[in-house]
Amino acid sequence: MSGIYIHIPFCKQACHYCDFHFSTSMKKKDEMITALCDEIRLRKSEIDPNENIETIYFGGGTPTVLSIEELTRIIEVIYKNYSVIQNPEITVEANPDDLTEEKIKLLSSSDVNRLSIGIQSFFQEDLQLMNRAHNANEAKECLAMASRYFENISIDLIYGIPNMSIDQWKQNIQVAMDFKVPHISCYALTVEPRTALKKLIQNGKIEPVSDDLAQEHFEILVDTLENRGFVHYELSNFGKPGYFSKNNTAYWKGKNYLGIGPSAHSFNGKQRSWNINNNIKYIKALQQQQIPREVEDLSKTDTYNEYIMTGLRTIWGVSLQKIEHEFGKKHKEYLMKQAQKHIDKHLLFIDDDTLLITKKGKFLSDGIASDLFLLNLG
Repeated sequence: MSGIYIHIPFCKQACHYCDFHFSTSMKKKDEMITALCDEIRLRKSEIDPNENIETIYFGGGTPTVLSIEELTRIIEVIYKNYSVIQNPEITVEANPDDLTEEKIKLLSSSDVNRLSIGIQSFFQEDLQLMNRAHNANEAKECLAMASRYFENISIDLIYGIPNMSIDQWKQNIQVAMDFKVPHISCYALTVEPRTALKKLIQNGKIEPVSDDLAQEHFEILVDTLENRGFVHYELSNFGKPGYFSKNNTAYWKGKNYLGIGPSAHSFNGKQRSWNINNNIKYIKALQQQQIPREVEDLSKTDTYNEYIMTGLRTIWGVSLQKIEHEFGKKHKEYLMKQAQKHIDKHLLFIDDDTLLITKKGKFLSDGIASDLFLLNLG
């Protein structure tokens, strides 16, 4: 099974923390949609004809700046050129300010069967700090409307926001629970280079982000959602049974995926590629039937390190049997040697020949994974 990701590189306005590729100008929207459809056709040979497409995911940017007709046009091109399973998971990322009841209703009558809504916070001061286009009322109103038409809804929340009290964070989680959303993705506010947030902190207009506050918020999040029946199946993702994101799960399990659009990444098990992150250059290249991308051949070490990183973030962990079978006994011995100190500190444990992260270790999982990486064992 494979998945297709489509990057829609348009947003109404720039969020202060975002370093994803997008444009706030819609001037090239029609040309972009044509280019996306051309890339989908041109890359048909990259997916084995016997391999089925299980997930289609529209990310960005903000995919809901497109009309239903435009989204449907892209989906139809995928169906015409690839073998798609019956009832695939088709997700569209959306922002509350784009989701009128009419638009939600139209989405629900299309092939789209999952909404991922960028709420981030239900508090107005947080939304203003992040320069989100919606307000707190719109966040709640759009969830109420979406719940009437969609069963499979995910929302994004951000924790570790400066000056967000413990009580406010608990209220954010509670509002999500009140709406009975079956999937929640939560991310720590991070300060990326070349973002407005970094400049605002440097200029003293916003307090620096606190790792201690983020960790406290994270621990509250994990305890609360697990007590409410959610499975913490990946570091940033919580789902009720039956509502895990199939798109996310495929990514974390190392399955193949095709990334369409400017800045989109692709993975086929042996190579990783990424498209140019410039809308005009992307469109011009596709007009000449060329795919503007770079390709990296993954070494044995790259593949090993990626498996460690992705595996430790999930409930599926790192299979020691797979390490020995795919990489060799030397790699397994190295992994166990590196892991031992983390096992001693109760940050990692072994169950059924699988290396897993403990609840205590979850917030530190990326750092722990990097300590298990290798530079070169041959």
